[in-house]
Amino acid sequence: MYYTSLKKTKIGSLNVYMTEGEKGGPVIILLHGYGANAMDLAGFHELVKCKKGTTWIFPDGIMEVPIAFNYVGRAWFDILSTALERFSLEGNGIEFSDITPTGLQEARLKIEEMIDKLNVPFETITIGGFSQGAMLATEVTLRQNANPAGLVILSGTLIHKNIWEELAKTKSDIQFFMSHGTDDPLLPYNGAKKLESLFRNSGMSGEFVSFNGGHEIPDKVVARLGEYLIR
Repeated sequence: MYYTSLKKTKIGSLNVYMTEGEKGGPVIILLHGYGANAMDLAGFHELVKCKKGTTWIFPDGIMEVPIAFNYVGRAWFDILSTALERFSLEGNGIEFSDITPTGLQEARLKIEEMIDKLNVPFETITIGGFSQGAMLATEVTLRQNANPAGLVILSGTLIHKNIWEELAKTKSDIQFFMSHGTDDPLLPYNGAKKLESLFRNSGMSGEFVSFNGGHEIPDKVVARLGEYLIR
């Protein structure tokens, strides 16, 4: 689906879809998951309540990945073939807590370049994403000198724990929003709870929304996310 209220453009080296908000107003950046594209979360700009004058930005991932016959999706970094193999053979979710995904740094630099080109204070930006996009949003946030207006993690998980533990120590002022399905077959619920614990142990505060479901974003989460953004 294409939304007529969105403009396709390029910011830095990334193709993005965006809405034009008010100058000096809030900015929300949402990063899609593995195999999707910028349009996967684009409907949020109409579904999610937010402050007047908000600019929404939905970037396309930097990699092309084959998803099905005659269909190519996009991704931010390698999802790790060894992890996928373990998932398919054992039927368990993918455990990332001790892994630094290949290509994560390159993806982070692309997002940081885009943010720099926006020429707005990072403190006015809420950054987030779904699944792989949530991992990248967290990585970007923890490595910035300034804190964002908000951090949104939808069905994300903990990666390279030792690195994030150190980085999070300087981020105690951040208020996060997290959601995760208790029956998520891809990124287990426990991985999200581990990430929440890391945040809270570092002094960060926020909201964790659990729901009965899998790797998805139900209406309940959309509504609660709107409340978070309004606050």
